[in-house]
Amino acid sequence: MEARANFGKIGVILATAGSAVGLGNIWRFPFMAGQNGGAAFIVIYFVCVLLLGIPGMIAEFVVGRHGASNAARAYRSFGKGKVWGGVGLLGVITSTIILGFYSVVAGWCLQYLFASIFGFIAGDVNAVKEYFTMFSSDPIKPALWAVAFVLMTHFVITKGVRKGIEKASNLLMPTLFVLLIIIVIASCLLPGAMKGIKFLFHPDFSKLTHDVFLDALGQAFFSLSLGTACLCTYASYFSRTTNLYKSATQIALIDTMIAILAGLMIFPAAFSVGVNPDSGPSLIFITLPTVFDKAFAFMPGLGYVISILFYALLVLAALTSTISMHEIGTAFFREELHTSRTSAAAIVTLTCCIIAVFCSLSCGAVSGLTVMGKSLMDFCDFLTAQILLPLGSFLTCIFVGWVVPNKLVKAEFTNWDTVSGKLYGIWLFMIRFICPLCIAAIFLHQFDAI
Repeated sequence: MEARANFGKIGVILATAGSAVGLGNIWRFPFMAGQNGGAAFIVIYFVCVLLLGIPGMIAEFVVGRHGASNAARAYRSFGKGKVWGGVGLLGVITSTIILGFYSVVAGWCLQYLFASIFGFIAGDVNAVKEYFTMFSSDPIKPALWAVAFVLMTHFVITKGVRKGIEKASNLLMPTLFVLLIIIVIASCLLPGAMKGIKFLFHPDFSKLTHDVFLDALGQAFFSLSLGTACLCTYASYFSRTTNLYKSATQIALIDTMIAILAGLMIFPAAFSVGVNPDSGPSLIFITLPTVFDKAFAFMPGLGYVISILFYALLVLAALTSTISMHEIGTAFFREELHTSRTSAAAIVTLTCCIIAVFCSLSCGAVSGLTVMGKSLMDFCDFLTAQILLPLGSFLTCIFVGWVVPNKLVKAEFTNWDTVSGKLYGIWLFMIRFICPLCIAAIFLHQFDAI
């Protein structure tokens, strides 16, 4: 069986940041900021990252690096009974479901990249809307694109930790950042772009409510991949010299910066043509193709180029996330079944392809694929985002804060007294009290909103 590899110093940051940076950064964060107080929401979000995100990341890092194994085995490595291994197994199951339905949307991005290259999505908003409706309800094409995306991910995973995940992250993350900067600059130079910038950054404290605070907390929670066992799995590839606190802080800052840049990419272009952008799929697949075409009409061909760059950016953002989610299950099956990385990856790939196909069909081609009155796609989203992720993260806080001996936790936090432990007491207090309460608040708030 393949010996366990370690990420390099840069790989630790880029690979783990890549797991956090995804499609949610590109459309969900900008819209939430714009609709919930702009700069006021951004400040609250940043505070939530400090209160919940960074402490939660470190907790998963502690478990993963100590165990130096897949998530389920890592939780068992503290010798606290097999029941706690179930927390890691829960993360494996959660990430597999997420990878299945996430690949459907990632496949849409891949289709739109090709469609933008060949000029299929140019025209007025009605034409673009019709194109999206026909494509998403087709029984074959979306499923094939979703499977293709899973196979792209499979290819990277089979290359291993250093030659696959780290090498891909070292290429994808800088490329993603460069593409983002190019589109941000082009968008902010448009006539009337200042309206979009003001929409994002103007602090409107009158919009701050109890729900907005909880939404910001939830966005921080989900954006940083807490509760998926991804951070735990990636930390198992950290070296013993990796500074967990410093790494978590850097990753959180990168994730937040990219989310803010995404707002600077979307809103100036939208407002320059008088469009108030919607949220979710309609923004990405219906509104923005028309926005780019109109906003950059002053220079023939520029809107075409920006559209291609934008969907290339989405594909890269999706791929960095799918790679991390795939590795969770691959590491689990490789070590628990004592099989090769290729065989373990094949199990995950096949499972996710099946989930992806059925989720794709539930989006319109087959109306009967429903669970609890929701399409299979929406149900998988509901199950993971509102139940499994909060549950996994809550149990991790309880495990690290109350079950694992304090001596072991402190040793991991301080790299065995080789880095400063001044913040350890504050962090432990956060993990024991603040984080569980915040997660419980998110959990209850989401059910109130149903």
